[in-house]
Amino acid sequence: MADADSSQNDLFKEAPTPEATPPAPPEPFHPLHTEHGPLKNLVDFNFLQYASYVICDRAIPSIEDGLKPVQRRILHALKEKDDGRFIKVANVVGHTMQYHPHGDASIADALVTLTNKRYLIEGQGNFGNIYTGDRAAASRYIECRLTPLAREEIFNKALTEWIPSYDGRNQEPVHLPCKLPLMLMLGADGIAVGLSTAILPHNFIELLQAQIEILREKKRTPFELNLLPDFQTGGLMDVSEYNKGNGKIKLRGRIEPRKNNRVVITELPHGVNTEALISSIEEAVKKKKVPIRAIDDFTAEKVEIEITLTQGSDQEKAIEALYAFTKCETSITSRLICLRNNRPIELNVDDVLRENTRQLLDILERELQLKKENLLDEFHHKTLVQIFIENRLYKEIEQCKTYEAVQQAVLNGLAPFADQLKRPVIADDIEMLLGVRIKRISLFDIEKNRKDIDAILLNLEEVEKHLNSLKSYATRYLKNLIKTYKEIYPRKTELTGFEQVEVRELTATELQIRQDENGYIGTAVKGEVLLECSSLDKLLIVFGNGRYQVLPPPEKLFIDNQLNRCEVYDREKTFTAVYTEKSIAYIKRFQLGGAIMNRDYFIGASEKSKLMLLAEGTPEALYVKYKPVKNQRIHQQRFNPADTPIKGVKARGNRLSSKGIKYIDSQPGRWWDKSDDGDIPDGVLL
Repeated sequence: MADADSSQNDLFKEAPTPEATPPAPPEPFHPLHTEHGPLKNLVDFNFLQYASYVICDRAIPSIEDGLKPVQRRILHALKEKDDGRFIKVANVVGHTMQYHPHGDASIADALVTLTNKRYLIEGQGNFGNIYTGDRAAASRYIECRLTPLAREEIFNKALTEWIPSYDGRNQEPVHLPCKLPLMLMLGADGIAVGLSTAILPHNFIELLQAQIEILREKKRTPFELNLLPDFQTGGLMDVSEYNKGNGKIKLRGRIEPRKNNRVVITELPHGVNTEALISSIEEAVKKKKVPIRAIDDFTAEKVEIEITLTQGSDQEKAIEALYAFTKCETSITSRLICLRNNRPIELNVDDVLRENTRQLLDILERELQLKKENLLDEFHHKTLVQIFIENRLYKEIEQCKTYEAVQQAVLNGLAPFADQLKRPVIADDIEMLLGVRIKRISLFDIEKNRKDIDAILLNLEEVEKHLNSLKSYATRYLKNLIKTYKEIYPRKTELTGFEQVEVRELTATELQIRQDENGYIGTAVKGEVLLECSSLDKLLIVFGNGRYQVLPPPEKLFIDNQLNRCEVYDREKTFTAVYTEKSIAYIKRFQLGGAIMNRDYFIGASEKSKLMLLAEGTPEALYVKYKPVKNQRIHQQRFNPADTPIKGVKARGNRLSSKGIKYIDSQPGRWWDKSDDGDIPDGVLL
């Protein structure tokens, strides 16, 4: 029994657990390959939404109408309030805020910018000055209105597609039905997420002329447009690297020489105002880059900066210095990125203008179709009224007892005259006839109505003609615009080519390096002139012990009267040097090569070497006079440096001699004994 109990107890004993295996170490986190949680998905989604909004709804213009959203909303608000008179800018800004989900400051700034571009908005009051950089007055003090060009060419309510505004209370246009190449006319700058655009403004008349050429070109004939920027500030322009809107241009202000040693700046490069230009000139004067004595700014409606040069200065060289060292010359990079079908795309100027021309044809065709429909409706209504009154159809409804019977009576009365109409009679037509007043019937002038109908038919014929020859119609439309606005918008920026100003040549004698008796050299030292150089140059200064440095022209540098050489640094220049080390003389030819500024280098093999000769290039010969020693048979020798190969400056030279050298030079001095010339063999370099 005891055995049974023990065996039963063994059944309930816990089985031995296997030894637990340690958990695997977590894999290292990798930002690209490790799976992320929901927070990353949320951030990715929000960032994509933000990037799309900035690109499509703020920074980048659309090719369809050439406008950014804020510009489009400003123009739409102006059109809604337009009555031909000036409107307070503050009122326009407030009205625009119904459509634009940003503050009033951004709207006011965009409106001022559009006004200063002249084409679309006319301003009254202080809208700032594009020449001086002065800001516009507060929006409550200035007024604006649409220009005739904008009023007539960029709006058509019937052709506009509408969407709800940001708060759903109003309707705003997706794009304006613009017939002008606005994006190239106005230019645009914008920075979005991951991309930016820089579109330069072009001349309005030249764009229209290029569109005429596009309409006339044949598909099989290759045709290159020559569209170049034009700026309100004028100036000179080099477009050799413009690359159809995806390159860069160089701009210069116009500088004219005048009497009494003066020059006058009359036009500015784009993007530079008079304040920034004068600051750059003053900075150049402080650095002694340009010889100027006085600057007077008389700019108001036109640019006029009068510069008086120092006495004896050359006007042509002074103008070159202004271009080289001030903002009288600038460069602008252009990159044409815009939205097409609400997606960013990179194009060139030719592509954009061809797209604008295609849109022009499309809008003109839609306008003609709309005009045709309106003329047909007008013809239909006038014809129906004439038939209704002339044939006294209104008499047939006198006996009708129900409204349906009245309608049917009018319809039956019009049936015999169906051939005079251009479309079937509908219920709305009958309602229109039943609404004709008795007074109108009694005063109806049949002859006048017939003349009106004839005029409508002539207009219809003309519209049909335009639709059948749409390109010719578009060409006449563009020519009419050119005729109207040619005198108002002439080209202001002159096309030219710039010769590169050689700055080093211009400033070759800008600085003088002098040496005084106290062991100093530099531009601020009074003493003997060592050399003239440019502030752009680097100087090579070699000390008596063979140590040398490459450094910019110093104002004041202590050399302790141990100067061996001071000249403009040229890394390709070849030198011949003789130095001694441990009583042995070595010779080497070398090029300096590259050097770190203000760092010590040594011509000899080490700091303990002593420099005995440093000559430029390769001398024809070296003449060596040895120190007198007892029982010495050779007292002087002539060596040929050309036997030495050119090495680096750090390399050890060839052994010249183990004898002590008293004199050494590339020319025989008075110490050279000419009587020994034929008896002593030339030295051998080892």
